[in-house]
Amino acid sequence: MLNKIRVAVLCSGGGTNLQAILDAQTAGKIASGEVALVVSDNAGAYALERAKGAGVATAVFDRREVRDRTQREQAILGALRQHKIGLVVLAGFMTILSEAFTREYEGRMINIHPSLIPSFCGPGFYGLKVHEAALARGVKVTGATVHYVNEVCDGGPIILQKAVAVEEGDTPETLQKRVMRQAEWQILPQAVELVCKALLKKA
Repeated sequence: MLNKIRVAVLCSGGGTNLQAILDAQTAGKIASGEVALVVSDNAGAYALERAKGAGVATAVFDRREVRDRTQREQAILGALRQHKIGLVVLAGFMTILSEAFTREYEGRMINIHPSLIPSFCGPGFYGLKVHEAALARGVKVTGATVHYVNEVCDGGPIILQKAVAVEEGDTPETLQKRVMRQAEWQILPQAVELVCKALLKKA
């Protein structure tokens, strides 16, 4: 019987959410899973440095080099199988994955999104664009959502959400930082533990 689920984190940029997961693992807050692989579609992603610093294996399939999406997805799936990954975490991964890919990890792939889904989500809503849209709409509360990934962009069942207040004078940048600190970095590690624990019970 498995004692820990092997986790892969897919990142395209700085990897702050990856760091939140690694820190939670070190602190013993993630007991049912362990990060075994970090995958990036950007060879210059700082997330790769964070992984190396934590002694975690990395795999890079740069979207500028492997331009064909199907080919890139097949390469990522190959790496996931090779490392016997049980849970895939999308943490600032800027490639929308195909239905064929999401089916392969149905119920075993989660994503963090910087809004309270169903607001400000779906195609085109990523990074600062989400916070720009929230401010343009004049919402007083925003937040972050961790959800299961399916073939619909940001459309899978919700696992956890956390609300964050929008403050007077907020810019997309200040709001992004507050949502990260107060919501994303809190609920993503919690969700990883919740899902790993549930997967262990089925294993």
